[in-house]
Amino acid sequence: MIKTKDVESIVVRLAGDSGDGIQLMGSQFAVSTALSGADFATFPDYPAEIRAPAGTLFGVSAYQINLGGGPITTAGDSPDVLVAFNPAALRVSLPMLRQGALIVLNNDGFGKRSLVKAGYGTDPREDGTLDHFQVVAADIGRLNLEAVAEFGLSKSDGGRCKNFWALGVLLWMFGRDLAPIEAWIERRLADKPTLRDANLAALHAGHAYGETSELQAALPQVELREAEPEPGEYRSITGAEALALGIAAAGELAGRQVLFCSYPITPSSPLLHRLTRLWETGVGTFQAEDEIAAICAAIGASYGGMIGVTSSSGPGIALKTEAMGLAVSAELPLLIVDWQRGGPSTGLPTKTEQSDLYQAVYGRNGDTPMPVLAAASAGDCFDMAIEATRIAIRHMTPVILLADGYLSNAAEPWKLPDFDAIEPIAVPPVPAPSEDVSPQRQAFTRDPQTFGRAWITPGMRQLVHRIGGLEKDIDTGHISYDPDNHQRMTDLRQAKVDSVADFIPDQAVEIGPDRGELAVVGWGSTYGPIYQAARRTGASFVHLRHLSPLPGNLRELLSRFDKVLVPEMNNGQLCSLLRDRLCLETISYPKVSGQPFTIAELIERIESELEGGKLCARG
Repeated sequence: MIKTKDVESIVVRLAGDSGDGIQLMGSQFAVSTALSGADFATFPDYPAEIRAPAGTLFGVSAYQINLGGGPITTAGDSPDVLVAFNPAALRVSLPMLRQGALIVLNNDGFGKRSLVKAGYGTDPREDGTLDHFQVVAADIGRLNLEAVAEFGLSKSDGGRCKNFWALGVLLWMFGRDLAPIEAWIERRLADKPTLRDANLAALHAGHAYGETSELQAALPQVELREAEPEPGEYRSITGAEALALGIAAAGELAGRQVLFCSYPITPSSPLLHRLTRLWETGVGTFQAEDEIAAICAAIGASYGGMIGVTSSSGPGIALKTEAMGLAVSAELPLLIVDWQRGGPSTGLPTKTEQSDLYQAVYGRNGDTPMPVLAAASAGDCFDMAIEATRIAIRHMTPVILLADGYLSNAAEPWKLPDFDAIEPIAVPPVPAPSEDVSPQRQAFTRDPQTFGRAWITPGMRQLVHRIGGLEKDIDTGHISYDPDNHQRMTDLRQAKVDSVADFIPDQAVEIGPDRGELAVVGWGSTYGPIYQAARRTGASFVHLRHLSPLPGNLRELLSRFDKVLVPEMNNGQLCSLLRDRLCLETISYPKVSGQPFTIAELIERIESELEGGKLCARG
């Protein structure tokens, strides 16, 4: 009799060497999850090395997915199921598991040398290490090679199919249809029929193994409750995919072509890969020889009337800062996407962090203010790409959009938006030439509310004007060294950014009462774990998407609470910003481990800040 486990949600973690195909296995399981109607959130976690030494702890690649009836906003704290291909994967993942979790081990990966590489003095399968877990040990490597033997592959090539063998077991556990995965394999390997057929055979062999009588007693089938989302059409989406679609949509909404210019860097590169596939929407892509060339090319695109976009991570953003000052001085729209990662220097290139907030708000020479926004989730990247582009064009200024490594690769269900319902992006009108006003003055006539100037492009002969990085006369754009004019231009640049606050909505409480003992304030990808922790403790949660300028009512809103707790994946940067801009004292809860917050650690900290561990909301 097959055991059935009826649960609201379950966390699955897949782990192995970086060459074991873990990320591919995980992404296909996520696709299967999406098609099943379950809610989910994923967390791909991989090493920085392109091919880390096999069997080492720092070479472990993992993929975690939380799936079920929802609402699910994180990849989960403690895995309920672990599939470990070798001892290193087991050792790295074991501290995360809850007691009683199911561990599926690849026996063939547990040789003496692999155990030593992972730091095991004895075999954890035999020394009691796994006594508190449900363990299913299978000869995955051997069984996979037997399944693909008929195709004549080498042992090395045949061994690469074992991720699909293990995926077959998972699909059986969760009662999933094999057809979508089969279709993907057939499409992806259409020009390599031998590899195609071998991977299909491995998938079917793993699925059949799940049905064997000896596993039915140990390996449960899991029946999950279906999610109850709003009616609509959904798809699985990563932050990089959503941001790419948002940039393309912004071009459509503004009626302008887009030119994306970048230089490869982790974790920014997936955005370039996605945008290269959207050329039919009017998006052009350009891979520059370095970071400085990339942003300068994007500024050139904006000067020419296109929407210039560039993207990087912290080290690359540092290189772009001088050119950001040029865009501010020239008053040109520009979207700069910063995919934050662990720093400083090369730091932790494949791990996530939120430590570029200071850099985004303050990190340029001179008084060079720029609007700064942050996306909250993978799907939210779409909306924030449009919002950032709208601000850039409305106020004729560069804008920084902060995301991070977690959002770039994490996936979630995303409801396809009604594009017709999105407000078009208005482009500042070009003034009609006038004999009474010089072209230079017309070029720098600014909207009294947004302080944005007209977007005048080359070829408008009657509106010829001077533009560049030297300080310009506030009225004519001519080079000016006049002290009073520089003061006026400095004030104007600040007023332009400050005016953004007049066009954004008041800050609202995401969940919980709008006054009381404690407000938890987050930004960026901390949204998911804070939301769950606030929901389970009854605390109030305030999430910021506009970081500079801050929403106009934020100080008054946060002043209604006795305490303001700020969890963030840096050393307290938002706390400093709130103190600087709003004179608010907050409680910093920093985390810089390269890993996202867990719900459990947030609940513990929230409860420690509440009197008696309970929330006392005040009327």
